[in-house]
Amino acid sequence: MAGILLRGLLHDLSKYSPSEFIPGALYYQGTRSPNEGERDAYGYSKAWMHHKGRNKHHFEYWTDYSPETRMMAPVKMPLVYVIEMFCDRVAAGKIYGGKSFDQACPLAYFQRGAKIRMIHPETSALLESLLRLLAEKGEKETFSYIRNVLRKQKDY
Repeated sequence: MAGILLRGLLHDLSKYSPSEFIPGALYYQGTRSPNEGERDAYGYSKAWMHHKGRNKHHFEYWTDYSPETRMMAPVKMPLVYVIEMFCDRVAAGKIYGGKSFDQACPLAYFQRGAKIRMIHPETSALLESLLRLLAEKGEKETFSYIRNVLRKQKDY
C-alpha cells in the first residue's frame, strides 16, 4: 500500500531469530509488545536490543556518537525507513488496539512518548505529519500521499 514492497517483504525478519522469537513467545500478551513483558521480568528486553540493532525502520537504530559533542545523538533516517516505520506503527496500533483502534491511535501513541524520545527532529516531524494525516484523512489518502508524493522524493 505504501509502495515499498521489498521493505515489506524484508520487514522484521529478525523476529524469527531465536533471540527474538523465544522471548516473543514467552512474553506474548496480545495487548502490548512481548518486549514490555520481558522488561517487566528483567528490567530490560534483550529481544528489543537485538531487534532495534538490526531493523533500520526503528529510529532507535539511527543513533551515533556526535563528532562535536562525543555523545549519542539521533541521526536523520532515510526516507524509505521513515515510511516503513509509519507502516509499522499503524500495524502495531491495529494489533494492540484491537477493536478499539481508530486512525488517531498511532498519533496519540507517538505524542505520548515525545518527551523521552531520542529521534532526529526532521525524522520526528515527518513521522508526526504522516500520523496526523492518517488521523485526519484516513489510510486511503495517507497511503496515496506516500506513494504519489513521498516515494518520488529522494529526501525530506
